[in-house]
Amino acid sequence: MSSEPRLSSTSFIVLALIVAAGEATPYELKQVVALTLGNFWSVPHAQVYAEPERLAANGLLSERREEGGRRRRHYKLTEAGGEVLRGWLAEPTEAMAELRDPGLLKLFLGGDPKGLAGAQLSLHRRKLAEYEALDEQIQGHVSAGFGLALRAGIGHEREWVRFWELVERGEQP
Repeated sequence: MSSEPRLSSTSFIVLALIVAAGEATPYELKQVVALTLGNFWSVPHAQVYAEPERLAANGLLSERREEGGRRRRHYKLTEAGGEVLRGWLAEPTEAMAELRDPGLLKLFLGGDPKGLAGAQLSLHRRKLAEYEALDEQIQGHVSAGFGLALRAGIGHEREWVRFWELVERGEQP
């Protein structure tokens, strides 16, 4: 392994998803990101595809290439990768979440509150219903962390619905 590689949040996402899968191709990782943490953490697809090769070059993943067909690359966590991931997971964070909401930006910049509220309510109600349905489906079938993150998303969407309902009625949130 080379001197300490610079690891990004994408690096740790890839390491953790490979732990969960046991072994995965970059395409499989992209699919898992889209279905799970892509709901609360933006990860460009190009980074998800490129990161396993970089992590393998640094000894944090091992690579197995298919002999025939598309010769896809399959990645597994190495002992060094597991050690790095466990260290990162154990490290508390005090970083604040970055809020990048287009509706809120338009509201701030003078957009019509009632016009924005209708579209935002529709969007946040759909997402809330999606999260609540998923929560019912996964009960007892996922890690505690996955369940907690999903419930945080549910709480987040409930608050957005509450906020935009008040804006739509012309009330002070």
